[in-house]
Amino acid sequence: MKAIPGAAMPAKAANSSKSRYGVHPAVAYQQAIVENLKAKSGRSLAEWLAHAKQAAPKGADTKALTAWLRSEGLGGTQAGIVAERALASPDRHAFQEDTPEGYLQAAEAYVEAMYAGKKAHLRPIYEALLKLGLSLGKDVMACPCATIVPIYRKNVIAQIKPTTLTRIDFGLSLGDPAGVKEKSGRLLDTGGFGKKDRITHRIEIRSVDDIDAFVEGWLRKAYERNA
Repeated sequence: MKAIPGAAMPAKAANSSKSRYGVHPAVAYQQAIVENLKAKSGRSLAEWLAHAKQAAPKGADTKALTAWLRSEGLGGTQAGIVAERALASPDRHAFQEDTPEGYLQAAEAYVEAMYAGKKAHLRPIYEALLKLGLSLGKDVMACPCATIVPIYRKNVIAQIKPTTLTRIDFGLSLGDPAGVKEKSGRLLDTGGFGKKDRITHRIEIRSVDDIDAFVEGWLRKAYERNA
């Protein structure tokens, strides 16, 4: 699943009792698009896939296939979803975006892959940050993507990203850096505010010991400003 850091969380997240993760907001969005394809475009997803296989330009990549599907009458988002599915490799998850259950299964795989091999030693840091984020309240959920784990309240308030082999960047949504007063130098401006990204600041975490009152305090500020 592609990350949608600014996406709003549903009023009541569909958390599974068997998973510590919540269902990504993009799941319901993509489900609705797929379910409405027939009514909106005259073809179901299966019919569009068959049409693309038969009539689309041979060897088209995702961008080219999306453009062709748009020329056939699909909207941009519809075309992107159909193109992604048409070009998916056979060993890919069975389109985990399509069902909450499938997404939650894929979420575990995303995290395992993120902290495999040379990044395995970062896993305890990830677990500690995840525990801290989820401890903020029952209205918080974590929704893993392929390269990051965003933490939501109503919107994304934080994200956990293994940036290098030696550290995790703990991103925070704190708004305009001009209004954030911090003198230690640990809280870094990501440049996200100017780009209208949710994540505007980050703290570099190299060990579990770095997850201190400073980190917790700024995370709580991100939580409170998204009430």
